[in-house]
Amino acid sequence: EQIKNALGVLSDREREVLEQRFGLVDGQDHTLEEVGRYFGVTRERIRQIEAKALRKLRHPTRSRQLRDYLEL
Repeated sequence: EQIKNALGVLSDREREVLEQRFGLVDGQDHTLEEVGRYFGVTRERIRQIEAKALRKLRHPTRSRQLRDYLEL
């Protein structure tokens, strides 16, 4: 639930990229290349989307929510 709340600040595309990259849905992480093929963009573009999404999640108020979850 806390992860879903934290991911709620991301765009649909950012959320989907992170879910695929880190295996949040199916438990299997995927490479930049694989995710890029899925979205029809380059792996560099996926890297940029991932970096932007992670920056958003590192914002102090959001990272606090995730830290609380990880400490459970």
